[in-house]
Amino acid sequence: MEPLIQDTHLEIENLSYAYGRKDMQDWSLKGINLHINKGELLGLLGPSGCGKTTLLRLIAGFENPMTGSIAIGGALVANEKFVLPPERRGIGMVFQDYALFPHLDAWKNVCFGLRRGDDKTRALWILDLLGLSDFLKRYPHELSGGQRQRLALARALAPGTSLVLLDEPFSNLDVEVRLRLRSELSQVLNSCSATGLLVTHDPQEALAICDRVAVMEAGKIHQCSSPYDLVNKPQTSFVARFLTHRNVIPAISVNGKLWTPIGQIPKPVNSNISDKLELFIPEDALLASYNVDGNAVVIGREFCGSYWLLRVKTSTYILRIWNSLEYPLEVDDHCDIKFRVGSNGLLFPGSISCKLLEKE
Repeated sequence: MEPLIQDTHLEIENLSYAYGRKDMQDWSLKGINLHINKGELLGLLGPSGCGKTTLLRLIAGFENPMTGSIAIGGALVANEKFVLPPERRGIGMVFQDYALFPHLDAWKNVCFGLRRGDDKTRALWILDLLGLSDFLKRYPHELSGGQRQRLALARALAPGTSLVLLDEPFSNLDVEVRLRLRSELSQVLNSCSATGLLVTHDPQEALAICDRVAVMEAGKIHQCSSPYDLVNKPQTSFVARFLTHRNVIPAISVNGKLWTPIGQIPKPVNSNISDKLELFIPEDALLASYNVDGNAVVIGREFCGSYWLLRVKTSTYILRIWNSLEYPLEVDDHCDIKFRVGSNGLLFPGSISCKLLEKE
């Protein structure tokens, strides 16, 4: 039987799920709303245990929703009363551990999802696209990690799959292979006219290759936006911290000026705001200068090639700050912290964004 769903448009509405809990008090997913456009690569980003893989399993049909619905191509595939079997959803799955059949060679692994008598032309084309044409008779244990991952992707795409779910597919690969494969993923999906949903806990990976990224925490989506908007317009403090590692501190607007525990901001973020704020401050917008009597202390640092990245502890916060290689601060050095200001008296070079806190 042909898969019922051929379109790649995915629509999730008010989806909730809890593992084995009849009272539904402790939700793994709660009220998820998400859509993926045809041909799009969408990243699902968040820390371990936030519900990313659970959401993937619900889309694939391995788990059933407790509330809400999932539709593909405008056709319902799952809700509280109806569940379409996984094999009829037209979905391909690429697992973190590849899940290849060890007793089958590469060619038989790729053809596993095809029916007897199906045209194998597409399978051959995808193997060539992924650079595996010379390894058809090799078994999984005879392939490198990168080749096994390519083979897993080829198997998912070979049956004409329109939607591919990828569960941390690059996490077991070394850095060089991971960078190369992730840069090729969008091109491969586009060549196959497939839509992709990529689960990852690596912000750099999600921002580098995805058209949009949904940031999750504790079973909820905080923000789903383009990589540019996530970095420059984070909507919550969690997104600012997790995705861009921005410093989050409070501020009060008084007479058009913003006051913070670090001091006054030279230029207001938004002169129309007159309330309590939460500021998302990038690492390069702050300056730490050595002062033996300073009220902050360096508790850690990382060498980043062209600068040091400091972790500086104040009485209230731990901040991340860029530090020049020319005048480096050492761990346990005391220092003063202030906003980095250019010659024109304005903040330089990082941009600060803010969120208006709810009134008590």
